Amino acid sequence: MSALLGAVAGAAAATMAIVFWLRTRRTLTTPTERAVHEALHTASLAARSLREGLDSESASAAVPHLRRLTSAPAMLVAGPDGDVLAWDCDPDLAARGHDDTGPHTGDDAEQRLTERARATAARAIDGARRVLDSDPGLAGDGARAVVAQPLTSEHGGVLGALAVVTADEPSPGLLGALGEVARYASGQIELADLDASRARLDRAEVRALRAQISPHFIYNALNTVASFVRTDPARARELILEFADFTRYSFRSAGEYTLLSDELRNIDRYLTLERARFGQSLQVVLRIAPEVLGVVLPFLALQPLVENAVRHGIAGKPEGGTVTITATDEGTDCVVSVEDDGVGMDPELLRSGSLDTVDASRGVKEAAHVGLANVDDRLRAAFGDDYGLVVETAPGAGTKVSMRVPKYRPGIRP
Repeated sequence: MSALLGAVAGAAAATMAIVFWLRTRRTLTTPTERAVHEALHTASLAARSLREGLDSESASAAVPHLRRLTSAPAMLVAGPDGDVLAWDCDPDLAARGHDDTGPHTGDDAEQRLTERARATAARAIDGARRVLDSDPGLAGDGARAVVAQPLTSEHGGVLGALAVVTADEPSPGLLGALGEVARYASGQIELADLDASRARLDRAEVRALRAQISPHFIYNALNTVASFVRTDPARARELILEFADFTRYSFRSAGEYTLLSDELRNIDRYLTLERARFGQSLQVVLRIAPEVLGVVLPFLALQPLVENAVRHGIAGKPEGGTVTITATDEGTDCVVSVEDDGVGMDPELLRSGSLDTVDASRGVKEAAHVGLANVDDRLRAAFGDDYGLVVETAPGAGTKVSMRVPKYRPGIRP
């Protein structure tokens, strides 16, 4: 009996808990809140595709969600040239035009609606304005009107168009919804273009950095190798292999980011070649925490720091000096620094970007802050303004350049 009473009591408690949950749910989740949540969720699903840019693949993935936001029975997405990128249609719409005169009447009706939507979208793109087509002939295909809204950028250009097919007379609510959805889609497409532009800029900056670093280094490295060809052929062969690996990495085409371990490996090749040139006047000290070797940073971010230390720190000091490379674990961040005990720089001149030095081997002036501004810009673009370079220097006191890199950042990978 006690077991039965316990079971009844447990069931009653469970029932009361369910009733309480349902009442709370009705109180906290109103129809308006659910509608807003659903709209936001649908918009986010469309954004995932549109942030990749506007093409047939992204448009096909986004159009069902965009159509749902307008509640239209059919929608077409057109490119900037008026070509059809995607079409999404409720099967019931075309079926309304089915008159049973042939086996493919419904399919033919949908094709005619698609073509009518395409033509209306093309007019909207040409005029950069909304176009309404309410030809009575649409009724034979189960429709009442076609409305096309151009996708416009903030700078006045036309990115494409959305065209919806309606089964009833277009209401002010539908027209307003179409305008807002088009504005939202335009914003996502512009963000995709901005991301693509930034990626192109990053690639251009890497190419510029390669061009800035390579000429003088290649000249010096080949001269060094040549000096060993007769006196120490084995050493010359070793240096040629190091040089080949260095250039292969530096001119790779894959990715804007790399692992710290890969960057350090390439720095070791660079320093091997420079030590062959400078001999005992160039000393190198490495202090690397193993746990940060997998940190991701912009490609060739470390190379300019080390090159700057060698070229403008140690090379300008007759007795030579030491370059110290340190990478430490700082909680959520990794801090990498390159320090030399060379001639140092005037901080004011470094800030102004007007500091020049003379390359004695060629008698030409060159900027002493090789690639530092480039690296600083790329770090800030990738991780935010908290992650630029910090330079500590003074004449005769050497130079220390540090960078702080997050150990993990979503969307950034080698």
